[in-house]
Amino acid sequence: MMQQRTLGKSGLTVSALGLGCMGMSFGYGQAPDQQEMIQLIRAAVEQGVTFFDTAEVYGPWVNEELVGEALQPLREQVVIATKFGFDIDQATGQNCGGLNSQPAHIRQVVENSLRRLRTDRIDLLYQHRVDPNVPMEDVAGAVRDLIQEGKVKHFGLSEAGVEAIRRAHAVQPVAALQSEYSLWWREPEQEILPTLEELGIGFVPFSPLGKGFLTGKIDENTQFDKSDFRNTVPRFSPEARKANQALVDLLGRIARDKQATPAQIALAWLLAQKPWIAPIPGTTKLHRLEENLGAAALQLSADDLREIGSAAAHIPVTGARYAEAQQKMINR
Repeated sequence: MMQQRTLGKSGLTVSALGLGCMGMSFGYGQAPDQQEMIQLIRAAVEQGVTFFDTAEVYGPWVNEELVGEALQPLREQVVIATKFGFDIDQATGQNCGGLNSQPAHIRQVVENSLRRLRTDRIDLLYQHRVDPNVPMEDVAGAVRDLIQEGKVKHFGLSEAGVEAIRRAHAVQPVAALQSEYSLWWREPEQEILPTLEELGIGFVPFSPLGKGFLTGKIDENTQFDKSDFRNTVPRFSPEARKANQALVDLLGRIARDKQATPAQIALAWLLAQKPWIAPIPGTTKLHRLEENLGAAALQLSADDLREIGSAAAHIPVTGARYAEAQQKMINR
């Protein structure tokens, strides 16, 4: 079975690699067959994955429903993480486009998420984005109340900055921060990782494979489905993809030496950064799931890690990681 990791001082133990479920019903073009995705989630459990990530905004709602159906028979074996924080009309499912972390809204979202996830508790509840209009103390207090009621087990933040993390943690201990981190987005190394280490908070990197780019399966000529959100990401413009190919080429060279794949090298590098890091690569394909999980068994030496890290640091990454409207919602 896969090694387990504990997220900081929280006592929350998860598989070293989790499974990000967003792309199974949202974000990357035409959604795959949902029965196939249920089988994929259950196959992940069979292979030792215990950590599954969703959010009410993925759809909205349909991804939580999918995860709930898939994991209901296996509920006692797994950790389910979901998120609140977007302004979604709880009656209509209309995404209003802004943020909403008002305490009453958080409570309403949790009740609805519990129903969709077919469970009586959420193992890890993240604030999806910091809401500048609601004091972090109020957000953390609302989650603390839900924890005291047994509806939530652990509190998390996503894409939060150092000040927000400290303010939240002072009210209700934060078990984990989920933010983007990979060989082509290393910004968390500057301030975030040292703060998490100091406070005893785990780290859950999303997009650990650069939204697919670090797998080596995407190049400047790749055509995305018209509804694929990567079409709006500056880093995925054809010019940027051409410029960023150097990083994939580096991973490919190291992978050949290790008889591994570029994706496995990228994930193994992340796992080696800290023992309290648990990445959540997403996929809709069984063979990719198996490939990704193989990274947990891949040993990189200190020399390997130094070589990868320093070589990657010398390759400038072209293009912003979000379109301007999405970037504005990251309040650091």
